[in-house]
Amino acid sequence: MKGLEVDLSSNAVLHQMRRDQVTDICRANNVSSRKRRMLTPNDLKHLVVDEFHEMIYCYVPKVACTNWKRVMMVLTGRGKYSDPMEIPANIAHVSSNLKTLNQYSIPEINHRLKNFMKFLFVREPFERLVSAYRNKFTQKYNTSFHKRYGTKIIRRQRKNATQEALHNGSDVKFEEFVAYLIDPHTQREEPFNEHWQTVFSLCHPCHIHYDLIGKYETLEEDSNYVLQLAGVGNYLKFPTFPKSTRTTDEMTAEFFQNISSEHQTQLYEVYKLDYLMFNYSTPAYLKLE
Repeated sequence: MKGLEVDLSSNAVLHQMRRDQVTDICRANNVSSRKRRMLTPNDLKHLVVDEFHEMIYCYVPKVACTNWKRVMMVLTGRGKYSDPMEIPANIAHVSSNLKTLNQYSIPEINHRLKNFMKFLFVREPFERLVSAYRNKFTQKYNTSFHKRYGTKIIRRQRKNATQEALHNGSDVKFEEFVAYLIDPHTQREEPFNEHWQTVFSLCHPCHIHYDLIGKYETLEEDSNYVLQLAGVGNYLKFPTFPKSTRTTDEMTAEFFQNISSEHQTQLYEVYKLDYLMFNYSTPAYLKLE
Protein backbone atom coordinates (compact mmCIF):
# COMPACT_ATOMS: atom_id res chain seq x y z
CA MET A 1 0.00 0.00 0.00
CA LYS A 2 2.86 2.33 0.85
CA GLY A 3 4.02 2.37 -2.77
CA LEU A 4 0.59 3.42 -3.95
CA GLU A 5 0.40 6.28 -1.44
CA VAL A 6 3.77 7.66 -2.52
CA ASP A 7 2.67 7.31 -6.14
CA LEU A 8 -0.56 9.22 -5.49
CA SER A 9 1.09 12.02 -3.53
CA SER A 10 3.83 12.66 -6.11
CA ASN A 11 1.10 12.69 -8.76
CA ALA A 12 -0.92 15.14 -6.67
CA VAL A 13 2.04 17.54 -6.55
CA LEU A 14 2.60 17.21 -10.29
CA HIS A 15 -1.03 17.96 -11.10
CA GLN A 16 -1.08 20.90 -8.69
CA MET A 17 1.87 22.39 -10.59
CA ARG A 18 0.09 21.89 -13.89
CA ARG A 19 -3.05 23.56 -12.53
CA ASP A 20 -1.05 26.49 -11.16
CA GLN A 21 0.63 26.98 -14.53
CA VAL A 22 -2.77 27.29 -16.24
CA THR A 23 -4.02 29.74 -13.59
CA ASP A 24 -0.89 31.90 -13.93
CA ILE A 25 -1.12 32.09 -17.72
CA CYS A 26 -4.86 32.86 -17.60
CA ARG A 27 -4.15 35.68 -15.16
CA ALA A 28 -1.16 37.02 -17.10
CA ASN A 29 -3.27 37.08 -20.26
CA ASN A 30 -6.21 38.60 -18.47
CA VAL A 31 -8.58 35.72 -19.11
CA SER A 32 -10.13 35.23 -15.71
CA SER A 33 -12.45 32.56 -14.39
CA ARG A 34 -15.02 35.13 -13.29
CA LYS A 35 -16.25 35.17 -16.86
CA ARG A 36 -17.74 31.69 -16.64
CA ARG A 37 -21.16 33.12 -17.39
CA MET A 38 -19.68 34.09 -20.76
CA LEU A 39 -19.68 30.41 -21.70
CA THR A 40 -22.71 29.25 -23.65
CA PRO A 41 -23.93 25.64 -23.78
CA ASN A 42 -22.43 25.49 -27.27
CA ASP A 43 -18.99 25.96 -25.71
CA LEU A 44 -19.47 22.77 -23.72
CA LYS A 45 -19.97 20.19 -26.42
CA HIS A 46 -16.49 18.72 -25.89
CA LEU A 47 -17.15 17.99 -22.24
CA VAL A 48 -18.18 14.37 -21.88
CA VAL A 49 -20.12 13.62 -18.68
CA ASP A 50 -20.00 10.44 -16.61
CA GLU A 51 -22.85 10.65 -14.09
CA PHE A 52 -21.99 7.41 -12.31
CA HIS A 53 -18.42 8.34 -11.37
CA GLU A 54 -19.07 12.10 -11.36
CA MET A 55 -16.44 13.06 -13.86
CA ILE A 56 -16.18 15.30 -16.88
CA TYR A 57 -13.65 14.72 -19.66
CA CYS A 58 -12.92 17.44 -22.21
CA TYR A 59 -11.81 15.62 -25.34
CA VAL A 60 -9.15 17.09 -27.58
CA PRO A 61 -8.86 15.37 -30.97
CA LYS A 62 -5.41 13.89 -31.70
CA VAL A 63 -4.68 13.46 -28.00
CA ALA A 64 -5.75 9.84 -27.46
CA CYS A 65 -9.36 10.94 -27.57
CA THR A 66 -10.59 7.74 -29.25
CA ASN A 67 -9.29 5.63 -26.39
CA TRP A 68 -10.59 8.03 -23.77
CA LYS A 69 -14.04 8.00 -25.41
CA ARG A 70 -13.89 4.20 -25.34
CA VAL A 71 -13.04 4.30 -21.63
CA MET A 72 -15.89 6.76 -21.00
CA MET A 73 -18.27 4.40 -22.82
CA VAL A 74 -17.18 1.56 -20.52
CA LEU A 75 -17.67 3.82 -17.48
CA THR A 76 -21.11 5.07 -18.53
CA GLY A 77 -22.33 1.89 -20.23
CA ARG A 78 -23.88 0.23 -17.16
CA GLY A 79 -22.02 -2.98 -17.84
CA LYS A 80 -22.61 -3.03 -21.59
CA TYR A 81 -18.83 -3.03 -22.18
CA SER A 82 -15.96 -4.19 -20.01
CA ASP A 83 -12.97 -3.85 -22.33
CA PRO A 84 -12.49 -0.45 -24.01
CA MET A 85 -10.73 -2.06 -26.98
CA GLU A 86 -13.79 -4.15 -27.87
CA ILE A 87 -15.45 -0.87 -28.93
CA PRO A 88 -14.66 -0.04 -32.58
CA ALA A 89 -13.17 3.43 -33.10
CA ASN A 90 -16.05 4.58 -35.33
CA ILE A 91 -18.55 3.65 -32.59
CA ALA A 92 -16.56 5.63 -30.01
CA HIS A 93 -17.01 8.74 -32.18
CA VAL A 94 -20.79 8.42 -32.57
CA SER A 95 -21.89 11.43 -30.54
CA SER A 96 -25.07 9.84 -29.20
CA ASN A 97 -22.98 7.19 -27.40
CA LEU A 98 -21.76 9.73 -24.87
CA LYS A 99 -23.53 12.55 -23.07
CA THR A 100 -21.97 16.00 -23.26
CA LEU A 101 -22.45 18.91 -20.88
CA ASN A 102 -24.28 21.10 -23.42
CA GLN A 103 -27.26 18.71 -23.18
CA TYR A 104 -28.04 19.78 -19.60
CA SER A 105 -29.95 22.76 -18.19
CA ILE A 106 -27.96 25.74 -16.89
CA PRO A 107 -28.42 24.80 -13.18
CA GLU A 108 -27.43 21.19 -13.96
CA ILE A 109 -24.36 22.42 -15.88
CA ASN A 110 -23.26 24.61 -13.00
CA HIS A 111 -23.79 21.85 -10.45
CA ARG A 112 -21.65 19.45 -12.48
CA LEU A 113 -18.90 21.97 -13.17
CA LYS A 114 -18.73 22.69 -9.46
CA ASN A 115 -18.88 19.14 -8.11
CA PHE A 116 -17.58 16.66 -10.69
CA MET A 117 -13.92 15.80 -11.26
CA LYS A 118 -12.87 17.52 -14.47
CA PHE A 119 -9.94 16.48 -16.62
CA LEU A 120 -8.43 16.85 -20.07
CA PHE A 121 -5.40 15.62 -21.98
CA VAL A 122 -3.02 17.86 -23.90
CA ARG A 123 -0.19 17.36 -26.38
CA GLU A 124 2.69 19.40 -27.80
CA PRO A 125 0.69 21.81 -30.02
CA PHE A 126 2.64 21.53 -33.29
CA GLU A 127 2.96 17.76 -32.94
CA ARG A 128 -0.80 17.61 -32.53
CA LEU A 129 -1.19 19.86 -35.59
CA VAL A 130 1.05 17.70 -37.78
CA SER A 131 -0.82 14.64 -36.51
CA ALA A 132 -4.12 16.23 -37.58
CA TYR A 133 -2.68 17.20 -40.98
CA ARG A 134 -1.30 13.69 -41.60
CA ASN A 135 -4.56 12.07 -40.55
CA LYS A 136 -6.96 14.36 -42.39
CA PHE A 137 -5.06 15.40 -45.52
CA THR A 138 -2.66 12.59 -46.41
CA GLN A 139 -4.99 9.59 -45.96
CA LYS A 140 -6.96 8.56 -49.02
CA TYR A 141 -10.04 7.57 -47.01
CA ASN A 142 -10.68 11.01 -45.54
CA THR A 143 -12.61 12.29 -48.54
CA SER A 144 -15.08 14.30 -46.42
CA PHE A 145 -12.17 16.41 -45.09
CA HIS A 146 -10.69 16.76 -48.55
CA LYS A 147 -14.03 18.03 -49.87
CA ARG A 148 -14.91 20.21 -46.89
CA TYR A 149 -11.48 21.77 -46.19
CA GLY A 150 -9.03 20.60 -48.85
CA THR A 151 -10.87 22.20 -51.76
CA LYS A 152 -11.14 25.50 -49.87
CA ILE A 153 -7.47 25.47 -48.84
CA ILE A 154 -6.32 24.75 -52.40
CA ARG A 155 -8.64 27.38 -53.85
CA ARG A 156 -7.18 30.01 -51.53
CA GLN A 157 -3.57 29.00 -51.20
CA ARG A 158 -2.55 27.42 -54.51
CA LYS A 159 -1.86 29.48 -57.58
CA ASN A 160 -2.67 27.74 -60.88
CA ALA A 161 -4.35 24.79 -59.17
CA THR A 162 -5.60 22.10 -61.56
CA GLN A 163 -9.35 21.52 -61.91
CA GLU A 164 -8.85 18.09 -60.41
CA ALA A 165 -7.14 19.49 -57.29
CA LEU A 166 -9.88 22.12 -56.89
CA HIS A 167 -12.51 19.43 -57.17
CA ASN A 168 -10.99 16.70 -54.97
CA GLY A 169 -8.94 18.71 -52.47
CA SER A 170 -6.99 15.56 -51.73
CA ASP A 171 -3.37 16.73 -52.02
CA VAL A 172 -3.12 19.69 -49.64
CA LYS A 173 0.52 20.44 -48.82
CA PHE A 174 1.47 21.18 -45.22
CA GLU A 175 2.64 24.66 -46.28
CA GLU A 176 -0.82 25.35 -47.73
CA PHE A 177 -2.49 24.09 -44.57
CA VAL A 178 -0.35 26.44 -42.46
CA ALA A 179 -1.07 29.38 -44.78
CA TYR A 180 -4.79 28.63 -44.40
CA LEU A 181 -4.56 28.52 -40.60
CA ILE A 182 -2.82 31.89 -40.29
CA ASP A 183 -4.99 33.59 -42.90
CA PRO A 184 -7.15 36.14 -41.00
CA HIS A 185 -10.00 35.31 -43.39
CA THR A 186 -10.11 31.74 -42.05
CA GLN A 187 -10.57 32.85 -38.44
CA ARG A 188 -13.26 35.37 -39.40
CA GLU A 189 -15.20 32.91 -41.51
CA GLU A 190 -15.78 30.09 -38.97
CA PRO A 191 -14.13 28.51 -35.93
CA PHE A 192 -11.29 26.09 -36.62
CA ASN A 193 -12.26 22.45 -37.05
CA GLU A 194 -11.91 20.60 -33.73
CA HIS A 195 -8.88 18.63 -35.01
CA TRP A 196 -6.78 21.80 -35.21
CA GLN A 197 -8.65 24.09 -32.84
CA THR A 198 -6.61 25.17 -29.80
CA VAL A 199 -7.15 23.41 -26.48
CA PHE A 200 -7.77 26.89 -25.11
CA SER A 201 -10.84 27.24 -27.37
CA LEU A 202 -12.08 23.65 -27.10
CA CYS A 203 -11.90 23.21 -23.34
CA HIS A 204 -11.91 26.78 -21.91
CA PRO A 205 -9.28 26.12 -19.24
CA CYS A 206 -9.43 29.71 -17.98
CA HIS A 207 -13.16 29.47 -17.31
CA ILE A 208 -13.39 25.87 -16.22
CA HIS A 209 -11.05 24.74 -13.46
CA TYR A 210 -9.74 21.34 -14.44
CA ASP A 211 -8.71 19.12 -11.55
CA LEU A 212 -6.36 17.09 -13.70
CA ILE A 213 -4.36 17.93 -16.79
CA GLY A 214 -2.96 14.81 -18.39
CA LYS A 215 -0.26 14.86 -21.05
CA TYR A 216 0.11 12.76 -24.16
CA GLU A 217 3.79 12.34 -23.32
CA THR A 218 2.88 10.54 -20.07
CA LEU A 219 -0.45 9.20 -21.30
CA GLU A 220 -0.42 5.86 -19.55
CA GLU A 221 0.59 7.10 -16.09
CA ASP A 222 -1.69 10.13 -16.20
CA SER A 223 -4.67 8.14 -17.50
CA ASN A 224 -4.35 5.45 -14.88
CA TYR A 225 -4.03 8.13 -12.20
CA VAL A 226 -7.36 9.62 -13.37
CA LEU A 227 -8.95 6.16 -13.27
CA GLN A 228 -7.54 5.57 -9.79
CA LEU A 229 -9.02 8.84 -8.52
CA ALA A 230 -12.33 7.91 -10.12
CA GLY A 231 -12.29 4.74 -8.03
CA VAL A 232 -12.17 2.37 -10.99
CA GLY A 233 -8.41 1.83 -11.21
CA ASN A 234 -8.64 -1.67 -9.80
CA TYR A 235 -10.76 -3.03 -12.66
CA LEU A 236 -10.16 -0.63 -15.53
CA LYS A 237 -6.77 0.19 -17.05
CA PHE A 238 -6.17 2.66 -19.86
CA PRO A 239 -5.63 0.74 -23.13
CA THR A 240 -2.06 0.82 -24.41
CA PHE A 241 -0.85 -0.28 -27.74
CA PRO A 242 2.24 0.75 -29.70
CA LYS A 243 1.40 3.18 -32.47
CA SER A 244 4.08 2.85 -35.09
CA THR A 245 2.54 5.60 -37.22
CA ARG A 246 2.32 8.08 -34.38
CA THR A 247 3.57 11.62 -35.08
CA THR A 248 6.86 12.31 -33.29
CA ASP A 249 8.90 15.41 -32.56
CA GLU A 250 11.39 14.46 -35.31
CA MET A 251 8.59 14.11 -37.81
CA THR A 252 7.10 17.45 -36.76
CA ALA A 253 10.49 19.14 -37.22
CA GLU A 254 10.66 17.78 -40.77
CA PHE A 255 7.23 19.15 -41.65
CA PHE A 256 8.27 22.59 -40.41
CA GLN A 257 11.47 22.72 -42.47
CA ASN A 258 9.60 24.05 -45.49
CA ILE A 259 7.63 26.68 -43.58
CA SER A 260 8.98 30.23 -43.81
CA SER A 261 10.06 31.85 -40.55
CA GLU A 262 7.34 34.46 -41.08
CA HIS A 263 4.65 31.77 -41.26
CA GLN A 264 6.18 29.85 -38.36
CA THR A 265 6.01 32.98 -36.24
CA GLN A 266 2.38 33.67 -37.15
CA LEU A 267 1.41 30.06 -36.51
CA TYR A 268 3.16 30.06 -33.13
CA GLU A 269 1.07 33.10 -32.19
CA VAL A 270 -2.12 31.13 -32.92
CA TYR A 271 -1.08 28.30 -30.58
CA LYS A 272 0.92 30.37 -28.11
CA LEU A 273 -1.53 30.08 -25.21
CA ASP A 274 -1.56 26.29 -25.54
CA TYR A 275 2.26 26.33 -25.42
CA LEU A 276 2.36 28.55 -22.35
CA MET A 277 -0.57 27.10 -20.42
CA PHE A 278 0.53 23.52 -20.65
CA ASN A 279 4.19 24.32 -20.19
CA TYR A 280 5.51 23.22 -23.57
CA SER A 281 8.75 24.89 -24.56
CA THR A 282 9.03 26.59 -27.93
CA PRO A 283 10.34 23.93 -30.34
CA ALA A 284 14.07 24.17 -31.04
CA TYR A 285 13.49 23.62 -34.77
CA LEU A 286 11.48 26.84 -35.17
CA LYS A 287 13.05 29.89 -36.83
CA LEU A 288 10.94 32.60 -35.21
CA GLU A 289 11.23 36.21 -36.30
